[in-house]
Amino acid sequence: MVSGLVTSARVITAAAAIMVFVFGSFVLNGDPTIKQFGIGLAVAVILDATVVRCLLVPAVMLLMGRVNWWMPKWLDRVVPRVSIEGAEFFAARDHAARAGADATPVGAAAVGKS
Repeated sequence: MVSGLVTSARVITAAAAIMVFVFGSFVLNGDPTIKQFGIGLAVAVILDATVVRCLLVPAVMLLMGRVNWWMPKWLDRVVPRVSIEGAEFFAARDHAARAGADATPVGAAAVGKS
């Protein structure tokens, strides 16, 4: 759990810093409404990155344990199967190639008898 937080904390912090600077630049606008939006969004991003993503989420996941990865059966049937690296595709392709190599091609027996 801690190793996951260590590796993802840099990405979360960097993304939050970029967003805070972008939203903070809204303060340079002359319109007070835009300034309020900029400050509000910057504060919201800081709270989300620090309190929620780096404190609450890891703590709740640690408390819940294996329940984090439980999926109801009805939802498992609805959600499509996605293979990021294509392991299932390559396994099916290799299986089909092996099954095709074992079968005798049509007309192969007649070729050798001439």
